[in-house]
Amino acid sequence: MILLIGLPIVMAEFTIGRKAQSDAVGSFEKLSPGGDRLAPGEPWKIAGIMGVAAAFMILSFYGVIAGWLFFYLLNYLTGNLWTAPEGGYGDFFGTFIASSSQPIIWQFIFMFVTVGIVYVGVKKGIERANKILMPLLGVLLIVLSIYGLTLGGAKEGLTFLFSPDWSALSDPSIYLAALGQAFFSLSLGMGALITYGGYLSKKERLPGAAASVVSLDTLFAIVAGLMIFPAVFAFNINPAEGPGLVFVVMPDVFNSFTLGGVFGILFFFLLSAAALTSAVSLLEVAVAYFIRKFSWNRKKATLIVGFIIFLVGIPSALSQGVLAGYGLGGLDIIDSVDFIASNIFLPLGGLIIAIFMGWGWKKSDALRDSDFGDTRLGRTWIFLLRYIAPVAILIVFLGSVGAFN
Repeated sequence: MILLIGLPIVMAEFTIGRKAQSDAVGSFEKLSPGGDRLAPGEPWKIAGIMGVAAAFMILSFYGVIAGWLFFYLLNYLTGNLWTAPEGGYGDFFGTFIASSSQPIIWQFIFMFVTVGIVYVGVKKGIERANKILMPLLGVLLIVLSIYGLTLGGAKEGLTFLFSPDWSALSDPSIYLAALGQAFFSLSLGMGALITYGGYLSKKERLPGAAASVVSLDTLFAIVAGLMIFPAVFAFNINPAEGPGLVFVVMPDVFNSFTLGGVFGILFFFLLSAAALTSAVSLLEVAVAYFIRKFSWNRKKATLIVGFIIFLVGIPSALSQGVLAGYGLGGLDIIDSVDFIASNIFLPLGGLIIAIFMGWGWKKSDALRDSDFGDTRLGRTWIFLLRYIAPVAILIVFLGSVGAFN
């Protein structure tokens, strides 16, 4: 999914953004006015609108989970989690997320910081922090993954992570999950790469940028798996617990060695910083759109949009407590919002982007604007956008909704 669909669409979004120098919706409006180069514009901007909507939805629950990170960071800074609390880390986490007030408070704190960064501007805020914090996070993940391999559950963890169950491929939902994860992880279809592409200069080489984004994203997903799953089996924890693994497994890991509390501080600080970078990307998508659409200044747009997203996220904050049991098809509220955004809006937005770039643009223009030029690699990229990506996305999407049953 990443190689045949994700990477080509990353390139397409970068190309669209840099060419248009606008927000997610404005880029489609600007680049598709009709004429002999591009098809008429109105249908195409649906992808941008869906991207802005997806960014709203994703940040609404992402801010909740990131607030949990802030809460844990504070508890490590105060020393409260340097040793296992009464009942263990699992009970501590469960009690916190089931509270009727604490998750909302920490969601608000995280959104307040996110709004503050976007308020002062992307370049002054997030770019400076990224240059220091993200390499540090990468190093820490590698160190913790090496330590994880020394734990008693390393063999079981590696087997769980890398031994495929081929029978699972007969379930269409597997393909949708893989597609949704690829789009979510690479920020595809939500307008983030188009928006950031608008900040790139002509000096930037887009193929190299796209390849580095995809390869590093995939590499550190694997590193994170090496960090988590050996510890999961070493401490006899259910590997299907989802986000809770970070908040239950890693504290147990830190508690197992000397000065583990220091590692806990570093881990949750850097993970919080990583969450901020993603949240800023999501908020910037919506803010850039509102700035252009309503002629607001950055400060006004950031405050209004940020507050609305906070309000929309409150049900997700309460989904593990007073609103537990509500959701779609047996999912809780967080997973329901995630499913709609990641498995419906993002793939459909990606489908439109692939068709827009592959068929709406002249091939020669697409190859030139993407920095590929008329090369074999460039022609392969156009082929994937025209035939492979749209067909694969459509088949996976239709299969997931039972169209082939």
